[in-house]
Amino acid sequence: MFIKHSPSALQKLSLLVNGAKYDVSCASSGVQRNATLGKLGSTLSGGLCHSWSSDGRCISLLKTLQTNYCTNNCAYCVNRCKNNIERTFIQPDELAKITYEFYRRNYIEGLFLSSGIMHNPNRTMELMLDTVKILRTRYQFNGYIHLKILPGAEDNAIEEAILWADRVSINIELPTQSSLQQLAPQKDMNQILHTIQKVNSIRERLMYTYRGKGYLARSGQSTQMVIGASPESDRVILTLTEYLYKKQRLKRVYYSAYVPINEDTYLPAITTKPPLQREHRLYQADWLLRFYGFSIDEILSEQEPNLNEQFDPKVWWALNHLHLFPIEITKADLNQLLRVPGIGPISAKRILRARKGTILDLDMLKKLGVAIKRAKYFITVKGKYYGGIALNSPHMLATQLKDENTQTSTDAMDLFQYELANR
Repeated sequence: MFIKHSPSALQKLSLLVNGAKYDVSCASSGVQRNATLGKLGSTLSGGLCHSWSSDGRCISLLKTLQTNYCTNNCAYCVNRCKNNIERTFIQPDELAKITYEFYRRNYIEGLFLSSGIMHNPNRTMELMLDTVKILRTRYQFNGYIHLKILPGAEDNAIEEAILWADRVSINIELPTQSSLQQLAPQKDMNQILHTIQKVNSIRERLMYTYRGKGYLARSGQSTQMVIGASPESDRVILTLTEYLYKKQRLKRVYYSAYVPINEDTYLPAITTKPPLQREHRLYQADWLLRFYGFSIDEILSEQEPNLNEQFDPKVWWALNHLHLFPIEITKADLNQLLRVPGIGPISAKRILRARKGTILDLDMLKKLGVAIKRAKYFITVKGKYYGGIALNSPHMLATQLKDENTQTSTDAMDLFQYELANR
């Protein structure tokens, strides 16, 4: 059903916010910018969109579409052109004013702006860019802005997006061209990867031209993949992720568990719940690639292409490489420490610093941030083993290390702190 009258801006926003809720690629900003005289707002590097800052605050982001009209027919998307839903779009000056007013009332700390494609990508990008430019110039908005780049956008639109936003992103959506052809026929993997590469080159040129002044997408770019809508293995997904981090220099790859909101012959029939545990394990494996020095071939193989959903992937790797353990905590180098379940990048570096002038024991390791409940099975401290289970008993170890709280990462806080420090 299409709108036959002109609803208020807030009514429009209600529809557009609902249409944007499945895009998860906006969880953190990575930008630190102090308040400036004559401008409204600042940003913290802790993150946005119901994330947590380093001082413990929950900070939020207005996540919305410019329009939910769309010429594309992506099978998994609520806004696909075939869906009989209420459609609208919001004028740039309306959305800019709402964002400004929400910010002044402390409802939000930034804007994540995406859109369906109305008419064509470049016309829609013009509307989105107008919104951002009105915010930055008319309202002197200095807060965080994440701007989505639409597939097919021309170079001048990409350049303007980089000039005005703190982060930009273009969603890959699915990990292979064959799945895109089947589920999102208007999208092309080569075009999307080419755009990601183009963003990097344009941003480098602008950083040189402006000598680092301005917004210039300082938080880099990110992307999203929908998990479970297509048949690819975790190995295929993470191989693409590894490529995006190493070759395309992306800041983040986000994984979104497929939510069955449409009926389509090409979509899987999920009758229970979205694959949230698989999404969780992919994020943990992603951290291993980014922060722990693991390669995709260490995490998954062609013979075992999917992550074990019962175990943290780092724990699973350790259980399959027991011949490398235990390591002596007083002598191990950084790479060895990072392979120990329960030791993250922050605690590993603390260990290296502390042992230069401190005698390490279990209590000291706890103070340094080590998760002793897991680490004790894989380390010795001054030659003493505290695990209580022989390393030649993998079944007993696995029973002890099975991830009972399946939504908690082994080194979640350590990783969070490390990511803040290394953006």
